[in-house]
Amino acid sequence: MPSRIKAASLILALVLLACATPSRGQFKPQWLPGQVGLNAGILPSPGFSFINMDVNYDAGTFNGPSGNAVPVTGTYSVWAVENIFYFVPDTKVLGGNLGFMIMPTTYASGSLDADISNPAAPNLGASAGGSGLADIWIQPFTLGWHLKRFDILVADGVMVPTGRYAPGATNNVGTGYVGNHVQWATTYYVTKNRGTSLNLFTDWERHGSRAGADSTAKTPGQAFTDEWGIGQILPLKKDFSKLLQFGVIGYDQWQVSGNGGTIPNPLPIGPTVLPASALPYYSVHAIGGQLNYILPAKNFSLFFKFEHQYRAFSSTLGNTTVFGGAWTLRIPKPAPPKS
Repeated sequence: MPSRIKAASLILALVLLACATPSRGQFKPQWLPGQVGLNAGILPSPGFSFINMDVNYDAGTFNGPSGNAVPVTGTYSVWAVENIFYFVPDTKVLGGNLGFMIMPTTYASGSLDADISNPAAPNLGASAGGSGLADIWIQPFTLGWHLKRFDILVADGVMVPTGRYAPGATNNVGTGYVGNHVQWATTYYVTKNRGTSLNLFTDWERHGSRAGADSTAKTPGQAFTDEWGIGQILPLKKDFSKLLQFGVIGYDQWQVSGNGGTIPNPLPIGPTVLPASALPYYSVHAIGGQLNYILPAKNFSLFFKFEHQYRAFSSTLGNTTVFGGAWTLRIPKPAPPKS
């Protein structure tokens, strides 16, 4: 057999082997859906804001590419404790407010990857051992506009892989790769008093490569997430010093491009580029509710959200629970209302 044919046959064999070898952990997007919901397009007021957000995702079901459940072992659960810091200067840029946000190393419990090394019978419980400090989120650019019937914001964020990650490990709390997130969100006020609102948030994430087992490099496919909500505010006191906001919320998340990467190549022609992953693209869809308790004069609020995933393809099917609070130190301090 001529040497060129031998080389081509070896390359093809390596590519087929790489595609046929099951991935221990399913590639998951970096954006954990369920974090937004109501008031999606509202940038915090000028000053310093602190938000504590606790997120839990748990699942005991895995749906295959047809959307039907397949037999699984164990359950899959992730807890994340997010502490978010915002700074919004009291200046205008293009008619809007510029904001800067950072989420330092988040504490996470539970591995970020579900074990689907056997796609016919995934072992969801094999990933339960991870805990520790996860990746850092830096959002150097956010621009928000407060209009008469709209609040709109655009942002660009970067996930920096500072959390623990080792190829093939079951206790990873870091993603192992850089992600760039382009975001857009809006809140439309249906009524003049802004009591009823429609909300939409989107996140488009592009990923760098991460190390795989046996000197491989893998690049997770791009992902797109939308989160939506329909909200209503009711005053708990006649002077509007205490407000209750409730509504229906939901999210959808899709993988929108194939996974790729490289494998070692013993031939002197460089590494072999992998084609799109043999695994089908994943998607999940959820609906639920949100409840907010708001103290406008104190710039303080508490929130609780619960969303049930009613449909999933090539992904776990479970529930998302989010709760926490937010507080803003206004700069400059707003003038007291006129009596």
